[in-house]
Amino acid sequence: MTIKNLDKTYNPQEFEKRIYDTWMEKGYFKAEVNPEKDSYTIVLPPPNITGQLHMGHALDHTLQDILIRWKRMQGYEALWLPGTDHASIATEVKVVEKILKEEGKTKEELGRDEFLKRAWEWKEEYGGRIVEQMQKLGNSCDWSKERFTMDEGCNKAVKEVFVRLYEKGYIYRGNRLINWCPDCKTSLSDAEVEHEEQAGHFWHIKYPVKDSDEFLEIATTRPETMLGDTAVAVHPEDERYTHLIGKTLILPIVEREIPIIADEYVDKEFGTGAVKITPAHDPNDFEVGLRHNLEQITVMTDEAKMNEHAGKYAGMDRYECRKALVKDLEEAGFLVKVKEHTHNVGTCYRCHTVVEPRLSDQWFVKMEELAKPAIEAVKAGKTKFVPERFNKIYYHWLENIRDWCISRQLWWGHRIPAYYCQDCGALMVDRDMPISCSKCSSTNLKQDEDVLDTWFSSALWPFSTLGWPDNTEELKYFYPTDVLVTGYDIIFFWVVRMMFSGLEQMGEVPFKYVFVHGLVRDSQGRKMSKSLGNGIDPLEIISQYGADALRMTLATGNSPGNDMRFYMERVEANRNFANKLWNATRFVLMNLDKEGFDKEKCMKSFTLADKWIVSRMNRVAKEVTDNLEKFELGMAVQKIYDFIWNEYCDWYIELVKPRLYGDDEDSKETALYVLTMVLENILKLLHPFMPFITEEIWQHLSTTKEESVMISQWPKYDDAYVFEKEEKDMELIMDAIRSIRNIRAEMNVAASKKAKVIVVASEDAYKAIDTGKSYFMTLASASEVVLQSEKKDIPEDAMSAVVAGAEIFLPLDELVDFEKEMERLQKEKEKLEKELKRVNGKLSNQGFLAKAPANVVEEERQKQEKYQSMMDKVLERIDTMKNKMK
Repeated sequence: MTIKNLDKTYNPQEFEKRIYDTWMEKGYFKAEVNPEKDSYTIVLPPPNITGQLHMGHALDHTLQDILIRWKRMQGYEALWLPGTDHASIATEVKVVEKILKEEGKTKEELGRDEFLKRAWEWKEEYGGRIVEQMQKLGNSCDWSKERFTMDEGCNKAVKEVFVRLYEKGYIYRGNRLINWCPDCKTSLSDAEVEHEEQAGHFWHIKYPVKDSDEFLEIATTRPETMLGDTAVAVHPEDERYTHLIGKTLILPIVEREIPIIADEYVDKEFGTGAVKITPAHDPNDFEVGLRHNLEQITVMTDEAKMNEHAGKYAGMDRYECRKALVKDLEEAGFLVKVKEHTHNVGTCYRCHTVVEPRLSDQWFVKMEELAKPAIEAVKAGKTKFVPERFNKIYYHWLENIRDWCISRQLWWGHRIPAYYCQDCGALMVDRDMPISCSKCSSTNLKQDEDVLDTWFSSALWPFSTLGWPDNTEELKYFYPTDVLVTGYDIIFFWVVRMMFSGLEQMGEVPFKYVFVHGLVRDSQGRKMSKSLGNGIDPLEIISQYGADALRMTLATGNSPGNDMRFYMERVEANRNFANKLWNATRFVLMNLDKEGFDKEKCMKSFTLADKWIVSRMNRVAKEVTDNLEKFELGMAVQKIYDFIWNEYCDWYIELVKPRLYGDDEDSKETALYVLTMVLENILKLLHPFMPFITEEIWQHLSTTKEESVMISQWPKYDDAYVFEKEEKDMELIMDAIRSIRNIRAEMNVAASKKAKVIVVASEDAYKAIDTGKSYFMTLASASEVVLQSEKKDIPEDAMSAVVAGAEIFLPLDELVDFEKEMERLQKEKEKLEKELKRVNGKLSNQGFLAKAPANVVEEERQKQEKYQSMMDKVLERIDTMKNKMK
């Protein structure tokens, strides 16, 4: 597979697909049960089948692929198990919209069986499309083990868990207050409700006390729900109202009598200290209602329209009713005042419709007992969050968890394995439909219409995908998984549920680490969204710049738990980095005229530069490995980037060019050995981050042993490659060369002009610089290097710089043609004088300052500062030149 010539131009579109197809063909991604190896497992958070990958997916997948490729190279049996999620609500909405648009039919008109047929067709089309997109990103998943949350195996696991939890008394059916989406027409769990800050009002309404001139003033943000009030509560110790407890109020407009009750739920310091109680439309009121045996009056339909209990407002939308009711209250003298109020409003996480609390018969999971082991597992360190601060979110959610509403009024999803006898009404829960009723033996049975919450099946993902409930070899070998990579926004959606499910069903935590990353935001720090129109399609980036440039951008600067901003300029910069590596490789290959090296012979003849680059490579390999172990992926890739660009390309390659073009064949062979050996290790270190370019280059390097970089051995720290003294000596030489370059740049000296360099050095520095004299000739345009231990015979006009242990002098008369330089400086001065005159004129013009936008004025002020700074430097240089010419 070795090819000698690398194309002149780096063009990722020419090889990325070819390379991926080869990886697939060779089976490099596959992981099998192998007792001779330790396993390393990641289960992919399954993307929904409703659309395409977005930038958040790209970040999530890139981080996972980096970890799995790295561990595979370290010798682990590394499994990255892929799959997709059925996403009940989102998919059903999409399929309904498609059918309505194409056929003008509702799902009810189509019927359940035909609708589900269409939904599976959707899954085949869009689920397959998402897999293709993941492969374009370079995901090295074991596609032979790909799963879908509604495939046969996952469905078997879902039913098994449901039955087990039901039999243990953890799952029950009850009439309780749940979150209801009037648009999706389904219940939602607390985790599926997003809270948005919205501007609203507090309406202060007075409720008259029966047979009295007194009244109670209550304040509400939802006046339309007062139609379902069944009490007003006050605190039992609130002296203002103790004389009213037990009396009756007349509900305004409705004129229904309701009691005044005492309950410690009421905060007597907040508002008026009197709270309307609407058990059917508020979760807290529901609990109060249970304590006081209050009637539960539902005043809205499932579409959030007022029902028959709303009297004359029946048929109105909830907001339409609010407007009409407030008007009636005002006209009847019950409205005291209206105050503006900003509050958090619960909305559906899918359609963002305001959620309505609603009484409904639903299936629930009792959470209190299931939550305890999940809390203890993290406290005991069995599962660790990275960063650790996300423990707080996890604990907060579990410690305050309410029973989980798991039923959804949908057709697409795992249908609840509960069956009702149509003759005697008996309820049976089983893995499959019973043949007959357990009570009356009737065969007239009907399955529950509802499906389970999407997260019920996702909660089983780490073990259902490995064959559970069967005790498969894969389950025993790959579970528990090693790390879950996920965004902080779904800790409560998914992480919590996988934890308690894994502990309950497997007796072990589902993963050892939860590596939490932030969101990908736009360059202004805003969340990417359709409404803002600031989303960036990762596939478009890949088609333009290649997958490697995108992956590098997402990995660079990424730190655990923190959001990152996405800049197109960084994508271009990372493509330029790939191009730099490509051209460096071409240089090496053009000089590589042999396939084998005598390693021992070459190591014996290492120069200072050879030892430096090898030692630096060795150190970088150790540091990168340490960073990866700590999930510091951004720090790891930055070290690789800096080493490749600065040390290998900008320094070492330039340092060895004289040897490659010289007549000393042994020196040339050593230089080539070091060039290729370091390049091989560079490719290995960079591979998890930029898999495609590293593989393409690997295939062209005739010195490599393994047929693919992806199955090569990860670099290990080697004491034989530790050259600390040479590293320090080389750093000194590099600092000196940088100082000389800076002086020459300040003096505007052409690179082709050679000049003498005088170095006054301490004993240690003297030896180092003496060893590396030739490097000054190559990289500092030195005509000669004069080394001195004392500061004597230094020309008065010499420019100087100080580095550790040495002072460097460059005689000015060798650097500059004074007359030509003075002529150039005078021209520069005249040019700047014109620019300053123009900008000063603008900024002294009151008309311009008054009319121009603030950003334009600020721009001119910045130009003024820039030009003045440049002028100060030019004038300083002119004075220096005048003194030298005297």
